[in-house]
Amino acid sequence: MSDIQDTDYLRQSPEVRDRFERLKKRPVTLSVENMGKVFDTPKGEVQALRDISFQVHRREFVCVIGPSGCGKSTLIRILAGLENPSSGRMLLNGEPVSGPCPDRGMVFQGYTLFPWLNVKRNVMFGLLESGHSRQTAEQEAMQWIDLVGLSRFAESYPHQLSGGMKQRVAIARALANQPKILLMDEPFGALDAQTRARMQAYLMEIWQNIDITILFITHDLDEAIYLADRILVLKANPGEVEELVEVPVSQPRKPEQFLSEEFLATKRRLEALIHPPKPESDEEDPDSLNMVRMVPVNDEVGSVF
Repeated sequence: MSDIQDTDYLRQSPEVRDRFERLKKRPVTLSVENMGKVFDTPKGEVQALRDISFQVHRREFVCVIGPSGCGKSTLIRILAGLENPSSGRMLLNGEPVSGPCPDRGMVFQGYTLFPWLNVKRNVMFGLLESGHSRQTAEQEAMQWIDLVGLSRFAESYPHQLSGGMKQRVAIARALANQPKILLMDEPFGALDAQTRARMQAYLMEIWQNIDITILFITHDLDEAIYLADRILVLKANPGEVEELVEVPVSQPRKPEQFLSEEFLATKRRLEALIHPPKPESDEEDPDSLNMVRMVPVNDEVGSVF
């Protein structure tokens, strides 16, 4: 990779540079300070995360990516209060927090809807649990259901919905409690490519129209660049911050930007961070395939070249 390619992702247009200057002046919604996580296993302690520190500003969209084993899901479970960190702390609007709370909404890859409740009652569930009256909960739920474009399906049950529709219900349910930050753990990972693209567009529209900060875990580099203001790149074993990349693609995003030079330069940088070239070594690569040739060498039918 050339030096020009290495630095292209750092080049920002005046419009993008001005947007980041304004973004960094916003209040900090989420602050993670020196966070670590150690798991006890039968073979001893395993450090999943080490010294993770970063900040997310109000109404910012941050994606988290990294190679397998970098601790992305562990990190978001800690941020959601589903796991306790072994070290460090998390602050929400400047206040230390631990354990689940309504100020942090969570959307998982699985739809996690209650199959015995219809769409409206799924979205009402958290509102009722937090003490809203049934009338108020129903009114607010319908506002969020309308926002995600599912008003016609308010009385439908999860088994009657497509995968993308189920995930929109899950997003509406998470947003109904009006959290300060929405945490999303590969929410579109189980969807087909066409539905995934539609869901990305839905999410961008929602984010642009309500006061919400989003932290989004993904393994898809195109998705991360398309959605995020900044991308937190983790390295593996243990998970540590590799780089926090400012996406130089202008907002609002459009599908045609996937082919722009800014987009491609950012993708090259992310690929270089996640899949760095392996140093030459006499040792066997543990990730290589131990292939056995199953066709004769001189068999033209068996040749793929």
